Amino acid sequence: MASTNILGISAFYHDSAACLVRDGVILAAAQEERFSRKKHDFRFPRGAIAYCLREGGLRAEDLDSVVFYDRPFIKFERIIETYLMYAPLGLRSMIKSIPLWLKQKLFMKDLIRRELGYEGNFLFTEHHESHAASAFYPSPFGEAAFLTIDGVGEWTTTSFGIGRGNEIEILKEIHFPHSIGLLYSAFTYFTGFKVNSGEYKVMGLAPYGEPKYVDAILEHLVDLKEDGSFKLNLRAFDYCAGLSMTNRRFERLFGGPPRRPEAELTQREMDLARSVQDVVEEVMMRMARTVHRETGMKNLCLAGGVALNCVANGRILREGPFERIWIQPAAGDAGGALGAALFAWHRIFGNERKVEAGRDAQRGSYLGPEFSDEEIRAFLERKGAPARRLEDGNLFETVADLLASEKVVGWFQGRMEFGPRALGARSILGDPRSRAMQSVMNLKIKYRESFRPFAPSVLVERAGDYFGLDRESPYMLLVAPVREEIRIPMTAAEEKLFGIAKLNVPRSEIPAVTHVDYSARIQTVDRETAPRYHELIDAFRRKTGCGVVINTSFNVRGEPIVCTPEDAYTCFMRTEMDCLVLGSFLLDKKEQKPLEEDKDWQREFELD
Repeated sequence: MASTNILGISAFYHDSAACLVRDGVILAAAQEERFSRKKHDFRFPRGAIAYCLREGGLRAEDLDSVVFYDRPFIKFERIIETYLMYAPLGLRSMIKSIPLWLKQKLFMKDLIRRELGYEGNFLFTEHHESHAASAFYPSPFGEAAFLTIDGVGEWTTTSFGIGRGNEIEILKEIHFPHSIGLLYSAFTYFTGFKVNSGEYKVMGLAPYGEPKYVDAILEHLVDLKEDGSFKLNLRAFDYCAGLSMTNRRFERLFGGPPRRPEAELTQREMDLARSVQDVVEEVMMRMARTVHRETGMKNLCLAGGVALNCVANGRILREGPFERIWIQPAAGDAGGALGAALFAWHRIFGNERKVEAGRDAQRGSYLGPEFSDEEIRAFLERKGAPARRLEDGNLFETVADLLASEKVVGWFQGRMEFGPRALGARSILGDPRSRAMQSVMNLKIKYRESFRPFAPSVLVERAGDYFGLDRESPYMLLVAPVREEIRIPMTAAEEKLFGIAKLNVPRSEIPAVTHVDYSARIQTVDRETAPRYHELIDAFRRKTGCGVVINTSFNVRGEPIVCTPEDAYTCFMRTEMDCLVLGSFLLDKKEQKPLEEDKDWQREFELD
C-alpha cells in the first residue's frame, strides 16, 4: 500500500520550519534558520522544505497534503481589528505591514504553489490546534490534558483541553490582547533584550534578582484570578498599536526608561527579571491546577513558546497535581509545522495513533540533516584541514581526556536537533567540575553575557546522583535543584552578595552547571536514544568519576546552531574552542590554518 506523505509548514512570524510526516511517523523536521544562517528566520522555509523532501526521497508532486500551521485570514482579521481599535496610533506600522500581507501571507496556497510547484491538497490548522497537536500526538501518553501558552496565534494566546487516542479537543481559551507570552516579552524588551529571542536570557537573569516588583505587576499590570485566567492592563503596553512593547506608564511603574541594548545590567533589570519570572510561574501553576481539576487527567502536555520556560516547567512537575508531564521540544512556532502535519494525519484523515509505552514519538528530536564520515572527509580534504580519524572506542576515550584537561570541544554527530536546544548532536562540551569553565565558555567561545548559565548533560542512570529529578528530561526543558549532598555551603560573606557578584561563587562539585540558586537545566542522556553521546559521557565518567558534561549549543551569539560540517568548522575557527569532533574525525585548533576572511565576522551578526 502506498505511503501517505504530509508536509507541515510554519512561517512568517518567527522560527519558520518544515516537517515531513509519513504514515504518522515524524520523518524529518528542521528550522529554516539552520539553512539560511539567519537566526530566527521567519521567511518561507525553502531550505527546510528542500531538506524534508530530500530526506523522504520525494518531489513536491509526491506529497499527499501540505498543511500550514495557522489560518492567515483570521490572523489578518485580528491585526486589522486591532489597528482600527487603536487608530490613529500604529498607522505607520500598519502601512508597513499590510503590503506583505496582501502580497504573500494572505494567499498562502498561491505562494506554496509558486515555491514548490505543488498543485495538490492544501490544509490549514488553527495556530493553537497546531501547538496542541505538537504537544499531545508525539507524547508517550494514550490520554492527557494539554496546555498551550504563547504570545498570540490568530486570536488565542492560551488554551487547554484533552487528548485521547487520535482526538484532541480544546475546552477553553484566552484571547488577544491578553497574553502571558506578550507580558514576558514586554519585560524582555524593557530589560534590554530582543523580543522573540531574548526571553530565555530573562529567565537566566532572574536568579540574580529579588522579587521586589511582583506586587506592582499583580496590582498594576495583571489581574490574575485563582483559576489562572487573567487580564492585562493594556494602558501600560504599546504592542497593540505596533509601536513598542511598553510605554511611559510602564516606565513610571518601574523607575525609568527601558535599558538600552548592550548597556550595563543593573540590579533593577535583575529584579525585574526575577519578578516577572515569579509571576509567570504563579500563572502557570494556577493554570495547571485548573486544567487538572477540569479534565481529571493524570498527564499533562505543554507547547507554545512559554512552554520553553523550563523553570516554570520544573515547578509544575515538582509542585503540580499531574503525575507526569511532557513538553514539545520545539515548543515555539517551529513546532507548529510538526503539529500541523500530525493534526492532518490524525484528525483530518482520521488515522489511529500508536503509542509506545514509556517512549515519545519524537526520537530524541534528532530529526535534521546527517552527514556521513565520507562526506565529512571530502569536506576536510577540500578545506585542507588536518584531522585524525579515530575508531569509536578510541574517539570517546580521547575526547574524555580532552574534557578532563579542561579543553573545550565542539561535538558534531548524527542528525541535527529540531528545536532550540542542542542535545548532543550539535553541541559544545566542557568539564562541569571546572570553576573557570562558565566564564571561559561564555566570554571566549559563545561571546555572550557572563551571567548566562550552562546546562548539564547527565547519564540518565546517574541523574539522581546529582539532581533532585526522579525522571527523564531528554529535551533540556526541566530545571531541577542540585542535590544537597554535592552543594558547597556559602560563607557568611558570600551570603551577603547580591546581583552579578554571586556569579563567581562555586555552588557545588559541578560549579559550571550550577546556577546561583543551586538549580540546573538538565538533559538526561540514555543509551538507546543517543548512543554515541551516552558513550562519550560514560567515558568521561570512567575517567573522572563524574557522569556529567557541560552542553551548550554549537553556535556563537547571534548565529543559529550549526547544521553542516562547514558551519561547524567555521564556528570552531572563529572562537577559542580547542578541538572539534566531526563524526569520527578529531581536529586540533593548533594544527589549523587561520581562516581567510575580509572583515570582522562578528559585525555581521545581530546583537541579541
